Amino acid sequence: MATDLAQFIGVDLGGTAIKLGRFDQQGHLLAETELPTPQPSVPGAVTVALCEAIETVDPNHHAAFVGVGLPGPMDAEGRVARVCINLPGWLEVPLADWLEPRLNRHVTLANDGNCALVGEAWQGAAQDFQNVVLLTLGTGVGGGVMLGGQLFVGHNGAAAEPGLIGVDSEGPSCNSGNQGSLEQYASIGALQRLWAGDPEELSERAASGDREALEIWETYGRKLGVGISSLVYVFTPQLVLVGGGLAGGAIHFLPAVRQEVEKRVQAVSREGLQIRSCALGNGAGRLGAARLALQRLLSVGNAP
Repeated sequence: MATDLAQFIGVDLGGTAIKLGRFDQQGHLLAETELPTPQPSVPGAVTVALCEAIETVDPNHHAAFVGVGLPGPMDAEGRVARVCINLPGWLEVPLADWLEPRLNRHVTLANDGNCALVGEAWQGAAQDFQNVVLLTLGTGVGGGVMLGGQLFVGHNGAAAEPGLIGVDSEGPSCNSGNQGSLEQYASIGALQRLWAGDPEELSERAASGDREALEIWETYGRKLGVGISSLVYVFTPQLVLVGGGLAGGAIHFLPAVRQEVEKRVQAVSREGLQIRSCALGNGAGRLGAARLALQRLLSVGNAP
């Protein structure tokens, strides 16, 4: 079948799972799939998995455009994954060039946190907000920043990486080369240093009133709040959103986050600030990737 210029595929590539969706131009989900990220998640294996998954979600080649969100900075043109610190071998990988001839579709790349923020700004919790910081809490801690209604991407497209800010100079080493980064206190691995079990089970225990589970989530929330306090001072957002795999426990840790921010940030810098969960859950990244594909590729008149 002929491709449809009004359909787009969005891909959210994470350390443990790859989530895909095919959307129309209004953001309605037409088809979806999810698969485990290949382990080890080296570029070649991921490329093969992406091609197979995209054919699964769009076997009749309806969509001409694909947006891929990855955990790290891209080049300014959205063609090259500069580095993905929690994926082995991802350094200056020209993923768009690899995918396009295999898929016969146009491809653009973006930071996964930026994708999640674009999705939330389009159809989620960030609608009607101009200044937003979003954190994705998963295998790593990514995120995005929107200032004045526009994504803040910084020099050469490398911003923002809020999970890599330092919160403890003597803390655990980070794959980025930093030490004591926020990621070391707010990722799934960080939570597992506090409790060697499944985060979903920890949430279930907390919901039933288990004191140990509640204390663990409170400890986690305080550490996350330290990092968010620094981000609030830098960006003075109207809204801070948390998403990713650990956001399912947000009801248990966000009160501690808010208390920490209130304690650490002077009133003028947090005036009117809201801190809450993403509305789209784990679907924000793939939706935002599709939206960026729409904006970047269709707007310049690309055709398959």
